[in-house]
Amino acid sequence: MYGENLRPNIQEPPALPAPGTLMVDTSRADRVGEFRGVAGPYWSLRPVGGGAEWEVEPRHVRPALLIEQLRARTARLNARSRGEVL
Repeated sequence: MYGENLRPNIQEPPALPAPGTLMVDTSRADRVGEFRGVAGPYWSLRPVGGGAEWEVEPRHVRPALLIEQLRARTARLNARSRGEVL
C-alpha cells in the first residue's frame, strides 16, 4: 500500500470509471465529485454531498486519492450533521 496517496502522473484520460467512483476535476482546483456518466465528449461529475452536476473533459479527471476521498466524505457527513444535506 506504499505510495497509494501519491499523485498519479497520467498523460492519457483514465479508463471509464464505474458510476459513483470519486474522481478529481483538476481543471477546477481539484474539485472532488462522483462519476455519473458520459455526456457526449464530457464526463459528468456530481458533488459528493449532492448538488448540480458539472461536465469536464476526461483529460482533466483523475481518480481521487484516499486522502481526497476521506476529505470529501467527511465534509458530506459534517454537512449532514448540520442539516444542510440529507
